[in-house]
Amino acid sequence: MNNVDFDIIVIGGGAAGFFAAIHAADNGHSVCILEKTQKLLSKVKVSGGGRCNVMHDLDYPSQLVNYYPRGGKNLKKSFEIFGPKETRDWFEKRGLKLKTEEDGRVFPITDDSQTVIDLLLNEAQNRNVEIRKGVEIINIKKDSQLFVLDSKTGEKYFAKKVIISSGGNNKSSAYDWIRKLDINIAKPIPSLFTFNVPQSDMKDLMGLSVKKGSVQVPGTKWKMEGAILITHWGFSAPAVIKLSAWAAIDFFKKNYHFPILINWTPYGEEEIRLKLAEFRDNHPKKAVQANPLFGLPSRLWIRLCENAEINSKQHYADLPKKVFNRFIEMIIRSSFDVKGKTTFKEEFVTCGGVELSEVDLKSYESKKIPGLYFAGEVLNVDGITGGFNFQHAWTSGYLAGKSASISIDK
Repeated sequence: MNNVDFDIIVIGGGAAGFFAAIHAADNGHSVCILEKTQKLLSKVKVSGGGRCNVMHDLDYPSQLVNYYPRGGKNLKKSFEIFGPKETRDWFEKRGLKLKTEEDGRVFPITDDSQTVIDLLLNEAQNRNVEIRKGVEIINIKKDSQLFVLDSKTGEKYFAKKVIISSGGNNKSSAYDWIRKLDINIAKPIPSLFTFNVPQSDMKDLMGLSVKKGSVQVPGTKWKMEGAILITHWGFSAPAVIKLSAWAAIDFFKKNYHFPILINWTPYGEEEIRLKLAEFRDNHPKKAVQANPLFGLPSRLWIRLCENAEINSKQHYADLPKKVFNRFIEMIIRSSFDVKGKTTFKEEFVTCGGVELSEVDLKSYESKKIPGLYFAGEVLNVDGITGGFNFQHAWTSGYLAGKSASISIDK
């Protein structure tokens, strides 16, 4: 092979890397995955609480792009080529039965991420993709028509094409070996995290949640709706996680110190006021603490009453106007000070990485270096929780792998 170890080398053994390698090997090319750790597909393993949220059930790319704080409409053409429909078809044609849950998230019917891992490993094996673990690439250069890759332990690898799918990293220095190629890197910072609220008076209620509320940062445009979970460190669940993604850059600039207001219901102030007044008029002698409304858990309702200085014996008819107004404020604008973050489960996601302006988004090939491709989280793309980051992994992996394979054939 003219001293070429492989036709195509894929750097990174995650979801995007495997998908790229599988499609790069479709035409019989020799393909190798180089993974710096001893683990393969580690995020697939932990995703969705170990069930693997494969994708999200959306029909149109124009809908899909709305779920990417970084990437957005730039990804529309990519998703038109290989989007949710193509992803579902690909997995199901290979025997992976999928199910769509009420919120649109798609999981294997087994509820076991190992099912997805086994499928990807088998597909790679069937195409004779070689996998080498414990190989960290620290330098890459193009010498004539070949890429030369230097590993940390001194080995050299040669390839006609290279796909970098090394994942995201919160350390800017982790991208230095890519910067040497004159590739522009957006500063990597965390996305998808939960809020630490050390002074929260709710922490003893950990485990309680509301199905639909909202979290907002006062004085800004940032507000997200969804479920809210009280934790022993602060708050989590979709409303918080989505907010962390969309406002990731602002939160980083604030060093993760900022105020939030929580509405524990899906209703606005006037609707809350009317419903409370209606209940008071119809049931004036009922104790406020003993009669939770709006579907709120009773212990949370009691805490909101206590914060509004409503004791266990007070009836609705006994509430002074000032207390009544304060109670409404507690329900729709509970105030907390966020001081720090915690990674969302084990699903670390970064915003930042290789700028999208560096690649052709129909092929994911570098505009500066022909034959070099990027896929997955190494790019400055991140989606909110719900299968969107995996969707981009499958899409970019497919396009990079296919494009690298086809370009060798020409």
